[in-house]
Amino acid sequence: MTINPLDGLRNMLLLDRTNDLNEPNVLYPFALDEILCRQTGRGGPAICHLWRHPNAFVLGLRDSRLPQVADAWAWLEDQGRSTAVRNTGGAAVPLDLGVINISLILPKTAETERHFHNDFEQMYALIREALQATGSLVEKGEIQGAFCPGDFDLSIDGRKFCGIAQRRQSHAYIVQAFVIAEGSGQARTQLTRGFYDRATAFGDPAQLDFPLVEASSTASLQELTSIGADASRVFTDAVKQVIRSLQTKEGMQMASSTLSLPSPDVVHAMAKTLSERYGIH
Repeated sequence: MTINPLDGLRNMLLLDRTNDLNEPNVLYPFALDEILCRQTGRGGPAICHLWRHPNAFVLGLRDSRLPQVADAWAWLEDQGRSTAVRNTGGAAVPLDLGVINISLILPKTAETERHFHNDFEQMYALIREALQATGSLVEKGEIQGAFCPGDFDLSIDGRKFCGIAQRRQSHAYIVQAFVIAEGSGQARTQLTRGFYDRATAFGDPAQLDFPLVEASSTASLQELTSIGADASRVFTDAVKQVIRSLQTKEGMQMASSTLSLPSPDVVHAMAKTLSERYGIH
């Protein structure tokens, strides 16, 4: 029997923060995910968290170990970017209002423990379904030359528009995706290449672990599909529609009864903890 990956996303609560742009610290949504994931592991609801940041650059853990990363970090901050190291897998990613971030926060089960790649399949299925109306074929598999490369790069016509990473806790997990909806994919690759050029300066490339970013590897949904100029909103609405199609009245009543959103102060405290644990010092 074929299992539909979307079945595991039934009765998720939606938390849409794509228009909540007043928080300057890009670690805030990651800290919120961390707290909500702990709640989900204690019996709280599954959550689909959607968010954006106007001007940020998020590093992976391996990027934080590059020899001249402090200089590259300062270069980004001089541009007014909120810069952080995230506690999920993957490598550096630039964020702006044209990038939609999706976090699927789900409880662990015996099945997900045995087949953790299914977690990535769930995100792939969600994004593929959300883009069905465009008529575009969404493929998975590493795209050479893309930033934040991985086995679950999502692409159209050989150009990456989405990367997926994962964070696992004791009793729940988070699958995170960045989706380049609007604007220039090439401009974002050039920014990321600039970061790596500075972070690896004077080092031996053969001895360093970083992606060789190429301008032609990446594009936005606006560039790749018929989604249109308002791609961020259209894509976000499509994701929400897929999630809502999997909700039931009874399931939503139960999920809502177990939800407890943390206060901003609590989230800021977690963001500080993450910064102290993973940041560049």
